[in-house]
Amino acid sequence: MIEVQHLTKRYGPVTAVDDISFRVEQGEILGFLGPNGAGKTTTMRILTGYMPATDGKAIVAGFDVFAKPIDAKARTGYLPETPPLYPDMTVREYLTFVAKLKMPKKTTAADRRARVEAIMKKTFVDDMAARHCGKLSKGYRQRVGLAQALIHDPEVLILDEPTAGLDPKQIIETRDLVRSLKGDHTVVLSTHILPEVAQTCERVVIINKGRVVAVDTPENLTRQLRGSSSLYVQVDVTGGDAHATLRSVPGVTKVDVADRHEGFVGYELHAEQQRDVRRDVARAIVDRGMGLLEMRPMRMSLEDIFLQLTTNEQSAPGEAPTPAGQAAEGGSHA
Repeated sequence: MIEVQHLTKRYGPVTAVDDISFRVEQGEILGFLGPNGAGKTTTMRILTGYMPATDGKAIVAGFDVFAKPIDAKARTGYLPETPPLYPDMTVREYLTFVAKLKMPKKTTAADRRARVEAIMKKTFVDDMAARHCGKLSKGYRQRVGLAQALIHDPEVLILDEPTAGLDPKQIIETRDLVRSLKGDHTVVLSTHILPEVAQTCERVVIINKGRVVAVDTPENLTRQLRGSSSLYVQVDVTGGDAHATLRSVPGVTKVDVADRHEGFVGYELHAEQQRDVRRDVARAIVDRGMGLLEMRPMRMSLEDIFLQLTTNEQSAPGEAPTPAGQAAEGGSHA
């Protein structure tokens, strides 16, 4: 549904987006992540036709956004960082105006009214229908902005920080709304709230300094970046040398103390890639008369992945990429 091929955007000597490529499949929700200044908003503006690229190609719903911008825009809904509201219009007046602009010309006035009422309920702004947009709170402005992006039932939705300024209840409602769009719409979601991506998106694109450093599922990134299987094991160490016992288990490559309490110790175990050592670890502890209190796999959180990929020194042009970059690129071609 969306295909970005070698997209580049330069502002004079500054390269904001540097030769990025990725795909978004039909009905998918894709998280688009990166630190401030990474090039996320520039990429979204190019995809929606608000800004031309310097080089490369962007295809949305089968249409090149540069060669056929009207066709591409007709199939795209866009919520920018600052929702494009008219402060002197009420919410209902504004959405009616947007519906006239975006819905097919053959749409009747009755159908437009019905669509406006339905979309206000769907985005939870119907209780503010008669209030002027200029008098709305930031959270309601965001939701009215989401309503205008959905009003013409687009195939593609590009959402830039859709939950910015919302209270916890509104965040949950908006997150559930975005999840409900899966399958019927293809969604690109940019956000700084990483748990939101983990709960909403199937895949992530992580961009840093204008370059894509990872395109994959969080699970695959965890596996690639950690490089080995990791376990947390908590042992009742009374009467035994747990560290030596764990180190002697075949396949275990490293044992570190994670935490220590009176009578028991938590260890972080690293094992050979693709080797499941859980049964052997449990047997070794029990056979030596120690108590196995807890054992669970250790996985990198999305925050860990994000920080590892975006805080490592990036390679200079022509140099080899960092190990994290290599892992990420490998995942993107899988």
